[in-house]
Amino acid sequence: MHPFSYTKVSDTREAVTAGSRGGRYIAGGTTLVDLMRETVERPETLVDITGLPLREVAVTERGGLRIGALVRMAEAAAHPKVRVLYPVISEALELSASAQLRNMATIGGNIMQRTRCTYFRDVTADCNKREPGSGCAALHGFNRSHAILGASDHCVATHPSDVAVAFAALEARVHLLGPDGERSLPFADFLLRPGNTPDREQSLRQGELITSVEIPAYPRPLRSGYVKVRDRQSYEFALTSAAVALHVRRGVIREAKVAAGGVGTVPWKLPAVERHLIGERPSESLWAAAAARAADGARPLQHNQFKVELLKRTVERQLRIVGGTK
Repeated sequence: MHPFSYTKVSDTREAVTAGSRGGRYIAGGTTLVDLMRETVERPETLVDITGLPLREVAVTERGGLRIGALVRMAEAAAHPKVRVLYPVISEALELSASAQLRNMATIGGNIMQRTRCTYFRDVTADCNKREPGSGCAALHGFNRSHAILGASDHCVATHPSDVAVAFAALEARVHLLGPDGERSLPFADFLLRPGNTPDREQSLRQGELITSVEIPAYPRPLRSGYVKVRDRQSYEFALTSAAVALHVRRGVIREAKVAAGGVGTVPWKLPAVERHLIGERPSESLWAAAAARAADGARPLQHNQFKVELLKRTVERQLRIVGGTK
């Protein structure tokens, strides 16, 4: 670990000032500290934001939900409003990491976490995300866990967050505070595909701080849920996952929100699946036909071709469960 300075702030403006001077925000530290130990990250200054008042979970005026950036994963998963209004979020959080990490890690930190690509974390390997222009060892290395959607010739690493898949499906917004004031971004615009700049992972400006994530209101009843397919049942990242939310009224699907994880360089929204569902009546044949579109545009690598079929089956399974025809 390289030497660094440390400062603790007590209000958001103080935090933004420190961040705009090059400081890195730290809360639970469950990702950043690991990367610092491995010398993947070498920040000169850490800005401790755990004292900031960003811990509220509240229903918005329009009936959506706002989750503060410093709400712990375990707190968000157990919150009654989250469990009742958006069970897909609770389920995604509960299938993440370990109980100890969920008690430490925050919502803001979770969506900011960096890839678990082994080449990214091995400082002796070529990695454009860690060292722009050095190459991507995963392209021709062992790439079983890597992306089949949204990859580029510069990076094929997947985004590791589970709850980010739920946020993507629900079309959440990320609220930010920076030197120029407040702004918000659609979740789809917050996390960036690698393109030819894989080292730039979020649409953040210098010094900007995540203050909350807001999920919009949807017609009720809204059924939702999350499924995660992995090599083992505990403390493992997804090979594939699916977040699904459906509003069914008078036997017809009026709203459909679907996203996948474990397969994309960012949580992957599935608009082709959604379009296939809208206006239709739930049925086994509908789930299969819609899920067949889940891997549209996939570009599998040498070792992860199995993800194409696995993604379709994962989405179909979760449509069946949420749609009530399992």
